[in-house]
Amino acid sequence: MAKGRGSEMVSMAVLCLHVAALQCEIAQAATYAAGGNGGWTFNVSGWENGKKFKAGDILVFNYQKGAHNVVVVNKAGYVGCSTTPRNAKIYTSGKDKIRLVKGLNSFICSLPGHCGAGMKIQISA
Repeated sequence: MAKGRGSEMVSMAVLCLHVAALQCEIAQAATYAAGGNGGWTFNVSGWENGKKFKAGDILVFNYQKGAHNVVVVNKAGYVGCSTTPRNAKIYTSGKDKIRLVKGLNSFICSLPGHCGAGMKIQISA
């Protein structure tokens, strides 16, 4: 019986260490306002340059609701200013919070002419 309790204690200690490590990782996530003080608007492309993003960071897209949107697209959607893939997630609240995933994160405004006017960002996390 004592052997079983020892194994239980080791398992609990390992679990606690994993939880603590996860909490540290979440606590270190940064929050960025996409586009900086100007918010999510025209000519925002390039705002991301020089910043060090990582998976788990949060982008906040601030804009007037109804004036713009945020669409999570793949590389082809970013380059071609299209909502690719077809089932792309579209945000419309005006205060959209999106957590970055590991790899390439691409965002556009899909309203006519907006992406072509520089309303797009691409971030590697």
